Amino acid sequence: MEAVMTDTTGWVAARTLWQSTEPLHAVTYFAPEALDAFREAGLRGWRRGYFAGRAAPLGPVAPEPVTAAFFNFAPSMVARALPEVWGITPPERALELRLSGARAALRRLLAGREKEAERAAELLGACVTGLDCAGRVLAAANAALGLPEEPLERLWQAATVLREHRGDGHVAALVAAGLDGCEVLVLRAGIDLPRSELQPYRGWTDEEWEAAGSRLRERGLLGADGRATDAGCRLQAAVEEATDRAAGRAVPADAGELADVLAPLAEACAAELRYPNPIGLGR
Repeated sequence: MEAVMTDTTGWVAARTLWQSTEPLHAVTYFAPEALDAFREAGLRGWRRGYFAGRAAPLGPVAPEPVTAAFFNFAPSMVARALPEVWGITPPERALELRLSGARAALRRLLAGREKEAERAAELLGACVTGLDCAGRVLAAANAALGLPEEPLERLWQAATVLREHRGDGHVAALVAAGLDGCEVLVLRAGIDLPRSELQPYRGWTDEEWEAAGSRLRERGLLGADGRATDAGCRLQAAVEEATDRAAGRAVPADAGELADVLAPLAEACAAELRYPNPIGLGR
């Protein structure tokens, strides 16, 4: 793996890398091919497919570790999916389903850009080969799966490793900021994302949401109107900066070609997402 960028330029590059790889990974949550793969295997409803696919690299795990690793999902929501889904679709099968669904989605979305996709898969593969995943459990579990030979599968898997690598660092930043899983959503809803895109897809009850808001108000992070205060906005910005700083280790020293190759691919895949969306990715 090439030397990484660790100064502030690298932090900016890390944010750009996320914006360019998240749409590639996110087809597994939004593209009909990916959703149909889970549905046809008996995983009805988005919740079952989501938890089966994303948690599968960890093995037939119980809900508690998944709640901890995914961070902002209500424990009750995770428990409604796990461990039941493993009786329908074991982790090994869930891994096959998520990869085949992502491949089918990328084949459609990147039609006519096969050469660019193959080059992007090569470059992203180099980024994740030998990537330090210490303290990043989801990234390590995905990296341990290895990289497929087929270019579109390789592209999606490499993007997924980078996505979870950044996500693990983001969770660490949130914990260090003293925020719990529900509080971070309530704070974000007070800044730039609608509550309707966060609460239903993370499973928190109205009572839990309001209790989290009360805790944030006690800390001076949320106003009575539900909007984040200046202190709340500064805390959110500090979390994002810490996330970028930690993710900078995954950015190659020469990221110019990678950015150029990824840009049109990300744009094509981003068309499959809705805006706003629960993952917080902008247009």
